Formats: sequence, C-alpha cells, structure tokens
Amino acid sequence: MSNRILVLAFIIGALAVLGMNSVFIVTELERAVLLEFGKVVRDNIKPGLHVKLPVINKVRKFDGRVLTSDAPPERFLTLEKKAVIVDSFAKFKVANVQTYYTATSGDERRAEELLKERINTGLRNEISKRTLHEVVSGERDELMTVLTKSLNTVAQEQLGVTVVDVRVKRIDLPPEVSQSVYDRMNTERDIEAREHRAKGQELAVGIEADADKQREVIVAEAYSTSEEIRGEGDAEAAAIYASAFQKDKDFYEFYRSMSAYQRTFSSKGDVLLIQPDSEFFKYLNSHELGR
Repeated sequence: MSNRILVLAFIIGALAVLGMNSVFIVTELERAVLLEFGKVVRDNIKPGLHVKLPVINKVRKFDGRVLTSDAPPERFLTLEKKAVIVDSFAKFKVANVQTYYTATSGDERRAEELLKERINTGLRNEISKRTLHEVVSGERDELMTVLTKSLNTVAQEQLGVTVVDVRVKRIDLPPEVSQSVYDRMNTERDIEAREHRAKGQELAVGIEADADKQREVIVAEAYSTSEEIRGEGDAEAAAIYASAFQKDKDFYEFYRSMSAYQRTFSSKGDVLLIQPDSEFFKYLNSHELGR
C-alpha cells in the first residue's frame, strides 16, 4: 500500500512539474522568444499566459523598456582636423526580438557594446563633416537629429533595437589643446584690453586738451573783460577827478601836496634830503599857509 502511494505521489509530482514547465507568462514590460533546441520558432510573443512543450521548448525574456547605453568619452576629428572629446549616450529599446536575440544572444550588455560601437562610428562620420564651431554650437542639434536617424536604421537592421534618442553630454577639447586655446584666448583678451585702454587714454587726452583750451579761453575773456572794466573805471575816475579839481585848482594843488607829505613822512625813520626852499615844501612855509 505504501509503495502505491509513493508511486502515485511521484506521478502527481512529475505531472505538476511538467505542467509548470508547459506554461509561461510574459508581462507588459518584457519581450520574449520561444526556442526549440536553440532555434527561434516563435518571436514577438504578446504579453499574457502561453503554453510550451516541456524540455523541447525554452523561453528567453528580455527587458522591453527604454534602456540607456552610456558610451565612454571618445576622441574625434573635425573637418579642420581639430580633436574633440565627445561624451554621449543613447536611449534604445528592443524592437525585433528575433534579430535582437540572434545578434546579441539576448545579452543586454552585449547589445549595449554593439550599440556603442555604432554610436562612435556615426559620431566619427558626422563630426568629420563639420567644423569645430558647428559641432560645439552651430549645428549641434542637427548633428544629433541626423545621427539618431542614421543610427536607428542601422540598429534596427543589425541589432533589432529602435534608437529613441542620441545625446551628447559634453564636448571638450583635449588637455593639450585646451591649454593652448586658453592661452590664445587670454592673449586676445589682453590685446582687446590694451586697445580699450589706449582708446580711453586717447579720449582722456582729448578731453583734457579741450578743457585746457576752454579754460584758457575763459581766462582770456575774463581778463579782457576785467581790463575793459578797469579801463572804464579809471577813465571815469579820471573824469571825476578832473571835473572836481577843475573847480578849485589851488585846493587840488594843496590836496596833492598833503597826500605827498603823508606818503613821504609815514614813518619816523624816513629821511628826505632836499632844499628847504624847494617847491615840495611850499605849503609848509608860513606865508603859503596864510594865503
């Protein structure tokens, strides 16, 4: 009795194992192929529950989401034979499952390596057609569009994947070129600074010369005006003096003599050697004062 139970349990277990190996599930995030002794007999299996032959059939599943292939920085030459270091990446997803399996054996890492090779080939071809300025800024978007389109065609035919997008993360110059470019830019900035400084100095000299000229003109005009005013004042003063002294000539003569005495004898130490009967002392004589 116990032997029969063991045999029955073994048969049930075997049938369970065979039943479990006869079905498989493909999710919405997966792509799958059905193999028969290593040969693809069914590709692009839809999501859901499916049946296969145990032992004879084998199922290979692959990630059906958008994947990223991050290529290492590579050195390329532009149209002018100038070297640039380009760091890029690509977004892709499995499109033709049979081609993908045949080309990569279902190895995602192998698929990324093959895609990187084709990205580098495409970048090398496209960059070699453009100048450094066009690669860096002028036609960078156009470069990515053309590269994505051409790479997608090749990748679908050879790898069974669709290239969603190709982008350049960074474009650098090689270290030895970067230093020379920096030195040249620094020299150009120094030359430009000296030109601006020379123009500023030239402008300053012009402004200073114009200011000096204006100052000289203003001073000359002011001096001329002051001399005219002084001349008019002296003439007017002389006219007033003449008009006033003509009314009494004796008083004028007396006034002039008193003024001369005051200026001459303003200090006790002043000494004047002159004849006592000189005309200078005529108003100091008693008979002149009594007139």
